[in-house]
Amino acid sequence: MSAATVLQTSLSDLKLLRRGKVRDVYAVDDDSLLIVVTDRISAFDCVLPTPIERKGEVLTAMSEFWFQKLQHVVANHLIESNVEAMPPAVRQYAQTLKGRTMLVRRAEVFPVECVVRGYLVGSGWKDYRRTGSVCGHQLPEGLVESAKLPEAIFTPSTKAEQGHDENITEDQVRELIGDEKTALLRDTSLRLYTEAHEYARQCGIIIADTKFEFGLDKDGQLLLVDEVLTPDSSRFWPADEYEPGRSQPSFDKQFVRNYLETLDWDKQPPAPAIAPETAAATTARYLDAYRLVTGKEL
Repeated sequence: MSAATVLQTSLSDLKLLRRGKVRDVYAVDDDSLLIVVTDRISAFDCVLPTPIERKGEVLTAMSEFWFQKLQHVVANHLIESNVEAMPPAVRQYAQTLKGRTMLVRRAEVFPVECVVRGYLVGSGWKDYRRTGSVCGHQLPEGLVESAKLPEAIFTPSTKAEQGHDENITEDQVRELIGDEKTALLRDTSLRLYTEAHEYARQCGIIIADTKFEFGLDKDGQLLLVDEVLTPDSSRFWPADEYEPGRSQPSFDKQFVRNYLETLDWDKQPPAPAIAPETAAATTARYLDAYRLVTGKEL
């Protein structure tokens, strides 16, 4: 493990609110939180014991890029990503946090994952083969794996504290949060995806699908929160190798999932370690995604 790799943080002067699959979230004050993006990686709802070097940096930098690029669509929760400009209670941990943390506005987060699919892949492909539809969206007959959909579709899911997120219909979201907020989340998600997809396509990447999370700030303003359009929350395919009718090579953690499928593992905790060469190849893919999307080296 690299000395710069962070599998878990312990910032004793800050209150740890929760430790997610990838992020450690701390309270800073009544209005703000500190989100620390570790190098943990999860697959099949299990956190793997092997860190992915530089993963936290990529996810933080890419989220910051998209927050800035898409802020004309919807406001976001990012206050600051430069540790040196954060409060003193945070700055004392600068060596650990540099490049992998965001100071963000607190928000009341909606209890749904706002998934947008532009291509037929993953659980959507499985649903389509079984029912001809995906999350209540009836699709044309005869579509193949990885096919581009006639138009992007909003296919929300639950946010499970434990176990699997479950796909739900738009009607079920209305039951959770009401008609008006459901329409707002759907329309905002589709616009974010459409703009990001068009931009990334020019950079040589197809964003096949992604998930967004939203919340309301203390004034009731809609905020885009958590991460956005990263290789962890999206499927990124190299555009020059795209070929419908098969699974696609990718710049995301599908590479790790594919590796795990070759192992004798029942997808229940504890998860197995990843081979060093697989971990290194995953780092390389994440860095490639960042370079292609932003035009910069990390």
